[in-house]
Amino acid sequence: MKKIKQLLLVGLAMVCGMVELLAIPAQDVTAITCPKGTKHSGQPMNTYADCNLDTTGDNAGSSVMTRINTGINVVLGIIGVVAVIMIILGGIQYTTSQGDAAKATKARNTILYSVVGLIIALLAFAIVNFVLTSVF
Repeated sequence: MKKIKQLLLVGLAMVCGMVELLAIPAQDVTAITCPKGTKHSGQPMNTYADCNLDTTGDNAGSSVMTRINTGINVVLGIIGVVAVIMIILGGIQYTTSQGDAAKATKARNTILYSVVGLIIALLAFAIVNFVLTSVF
């Protein structure tokens, strides 16, 4: 009996969904016009080619400098995340060292090396950006 009720509820939900789909009015295709800044601005369009739009995407990504900057930003983001994780792990090690001098020193070194690595990564980022902007 319980399964029959579930099947009836599912069937009722499907019927309601179909009725809702049928009740949605069809979109008027002629109301779609070419955007401003295109050759046929404001005129009805059927495809992007009617408006002379660039359908290949942003051409700015094709330059060498943009690709290098994107790659450097990704690497810097990864280095930043790893450095923050290492600083957190060093903090956990430091708080759980319970007065043991060797564990506390190891934890302090982990934090110190993480911060130094982050600073070196930021300096490398700045140097590479400086070189790229002066060359390109």
